[in-house]
Amino acid sequence: MSFGLYAIGFAIVIGGLIYAAYLVHMPAHWIAAGAIVLVGLGILKGVKATRQEDSVA
Repeated sequence: MSFGLYAIGFAIVIGGLIYAAYLVHMPAHWIAAGAIVLVGLGILKGVKATRQEDSVA
């Protein structure tokens, strides 16, 4: 799976969580903090999931 596809899927999940938090009237600063943390986790997981093994010659 490519990193771009993984990132798009994770962005959709983050968008859904942000919308749900908005609907339950969470304060905006907590929504922003949560989104920043989720973006960081998404990048870390995406790189780990799509990383290719080093070729040992």
